[in-house]
Amino acid sequence: MAREAAGHFELDRVLFIPAGNPPHKRGTATGYEHRYRMVELACYADARFVPSRLEEGQQKSYSCDTIERVRQSIEPGSELFFLIGADAFAEIESWHRWRDVVRSVAFLVVTRPGHAYRVPEGATVHRLETLALPVSSSDIRDQLAAGRSPKELPLPVRRYIRERALYR
Repeated sequence: MAREAAGHFELDRVLFIPAGNPPHKRGTATGYEHRYRMVELACYADARFVPSRLEEGQQKSYSCDTIERVRQSIEPGSELFFLIGADAFAEIESWHRWRDVVRSVAFLVVTRPGHAYRVPEGATVHRLETLALPVSSSDIRDQLAAGRSPKELPLPVRRYIRERALYR
């Protein structure tokens, strides 16, 4: 998804930011350090991919706060995109300070079969329809829990998960 978006929209870099403490989940079964290490391993595949610890810590990880931190780290006037699957974008209006999020970035929304979404007023959306993803992160975790090795995961990440018996 990231490689397709980076090529299609000529992105200089893509930040991968694992959630430190996602507000929509009651804890995560896999600790932050493991999730960050998997992001690092996945980022080796492309020089444009950059792992980030912007959401590390115990505080709730709200996208609006993360976007503000990213804005502070880039050149003024730089265009900032938020890469997101259609299923997650469909829930954007339930996010904390969602109007601020919508005003502060342009969204690159990746089509996901069976997931329709409406674009809220004021949102800038670029559709990435060249890559229809049939699988979500929840699907991948379910496959891992069932002992399968999802082909969507880069080999170094699959090895890391297997060696540490994560998601079982």
